[in-house]
Amino acid sequence: MTESSPTGAGDALWAPTADQVRATAMDRLRRDVAEAVEVDLPDSRALHDFSLEHPGDFWDVIWGECGVIGDRGDGPAYVLPPAGGDMRDAKYFPAASLNYAANVLAGGERTGADETAIVFRREDGVRRDLLWHELRADVEVMAAFFAQCGVGAGDRVAAWMPNVPETVVAMLAASMIGATFTSTSPDFGVAGVLDRFGQVTPTVLIAADGYVYANREHDRLDRLSEVVAGLPSVRAVVVHGELAVEPDVSGVSTRVPVLTWSEALQAGARAVSTGRGPSLDRLFPFDAPLSILYSSGTTGVPKCIVHRAGGLLMKHLVEQQLHCDIRPGDRVFYFTTCGWMMWNWLVSALASGATIVLYDGSPFHPSRDVLWDLAEVENVSFFGTSAKFIDASAKAGAEPARSHQLRHLRTVASTGSPLSVEGFEYVYRDVAADVHLASISGGTDLCGCLVLGDPTQPVYAGEIQAPALGMAIDVWDEAGKSLRAQPGERGDIVVTAAFPSMPLNFWDDPEGRKYDAAYFGKFDGIWAHGDFASWTDHGGIVIHGRSDATLNSGGVRIGTAEIYRQVELLPQIAESLAIGQAWEGDTRIVLFVRLAPGHHLTEDLITEIRTQLRSHCSPRHVPARIVAVADLPRTRSGKLAELAVADVVHGRRVRNSGALANPEVLADFENLADLAR
Repeated sequence: MTESSPTGAGDALWAPTADQVRATAMDRLRRDVAEAVEVDLPDSRALHDFSLEHPGDFWDVIWGECGVIGDRGDGPAYVLPPAGGDMRDAKYFPAASLNYAANVLAGGERTGADETAIVFRREDGVRRDLLWHELRADVEVMAAFFAQCGVGAGDRVAAWMPNVPETVVAMLAASMIGATFTSTSPDFGVAGVLDRFGQVTPTVLIAADGYVYANREHDRLDRLSEVVAGLPSVRAVVVHGELAVEPDVSGVSTRVPVLTWSEALQAGARAVSTGRGPSLDRLFPFDAPLSILYSSGTTGVPKCIVHRAGGLLMKHLVEQQLHCDIRPGDRVFYFTTCGWMMWNWLVSALASGATIVLYDGSPFHPSRDVLWDLAEVENVSFFGTSAKFIDASAKAGAEPARSHQLRHLRTVASTGSPLSVEGFEYVYRDVAADVHLASISGGTDLCGCLVLGDPTQPVYAGEIQAPALGMAIDVWDEAGKSLRAQPGERGDIVVTAAFPSMPLNFWDDPEGRKYDAAYFGKFDGIWAHGDFASWTDHGGIVIHGRSDATLNSGGVRIGTAEIYRQVELLPQIAESLAIGQAWEGDTRIVLFVRLAPGHHLTEDLITEIRTQLRSHCSPRHVPARIVAVADLPRTRSGKLAELAVADVVHGRRVRNSGALANPEVLADFENLADLAR
């Protein structure tokens, strides 16, 4: 990732015209609020201030302006924490109830039932469309099938699936009946899947027969039996045919029924046709558990983050309709897998009446321009990707502004890692001169954004434009002092007041100890997100990377513990330690290994390590560099000191070296030749 640290110097790369500003939902909301409450709100910054000073009024307005469907209930939209409490005790819409699926499917009413809801494209040219009325019908019959399997409110439905329309259907069908949906991508191996799904005891498992990536078909039926064997709670398995139209599931050996996707739809359709299917009119509490996402697992198996339906819906509506200016009829694309929170975010865009564009496969196959081709052919208006993709496109010499007709493109969004100054400049020079470039940052923890774009404000190279509406964002030093008045000074990005998409809880954390330790351990009662950041002179934010041991490879957060568990199964490896090394504008994974006696780091062993990680975790877990060292630094309590190694590799001062039991070994990590190439 870039080490640049802009404080606001330089001219804007782009600024909206007065007409463009007035056409945005952000500015319309500003005008409406100013008129309704009779206050002066000259710009979106003033609107943000209002959202913090009057949270109840603000979120009440959002319920109406963004078209939430449900029972608002009586009482306030925001209930302050009791005396002596903190943001964890706040409540949003405590009397409200809604159905997430009904809100998402209502997007079709904004554009028409015969318009396209989902466009799917695979790297090998496979294309499928799903119209709004087809999406609604599939969701209703799949929900009926889930109900037949005994799935009810609060039960879990898990999907080991590629980024295809069927995964969206499964997610909405689960939420329609109050079940909790959880997913991961098919490139995760058996161990990675069970580390996640094994904790949350799903009732139904949806899986694909395989997936396509980089011109190869990857079969998954050969591992499905092993996955199901590790999930004793599963009552039924549904297999979607991605490699075959109707996959042969006869070879899948399980103790439970295994149906194809079409067979499950047929079973659900029979229930719907006889009036025994569930209804979209059924409402659930605002805080009903909608989805479970997974942390990166830096200190063990991934933490299971439970997200609330109402809070997530309203957070996404604000981000998408206001900050991203997504409108009915827009075509919204985000390059993501079903194991990343951006997939959940993308599904919510349907609620705004947008068509979502799904892509599954390599972003560079069959050519460097495959995603730009997609944007042109599918008339994409919102193009979301990673900073790494933008950087790779620049290095490959891609010039879509000259090679493609991107006449519908209005917004380019970048996330996953900080977008460099050069990345900003590349977009405006070689992609499109008149687009809103929205660099955004948030995370799995809130399934949304802390800071993101603002279509009514200028864009400056290297910085994120603004905090999200309703988010009390600041940057604090280690003493808990705000750095807002000190542009360029790095500290921890924090949230100082409650927000609707705070996680409901962590799974299997009844007393909330893991939850509190994850976000509130550094500053008492204040959400510390784990990113280093700084303010700019424009009131924007620069993200400088993670402040913990989480790795971020290609925009995907990876936990070191996931790597260690697999690598240390090899008899040649005594111990391992992984860090993220800033490299060429991105982050690459470096793995240090302490070898067992009598072993050496040969090319064969390097290949074996990489194969182990690719097979049992995912291709994103495979390190770019593997280096043998004599010993690894550890704390006095025996924990590996990943941050200390990262500091040495990057030439930074080692923090808290006094806590190390063997600080002398850090010298072995200085100026390593293998890390200079």
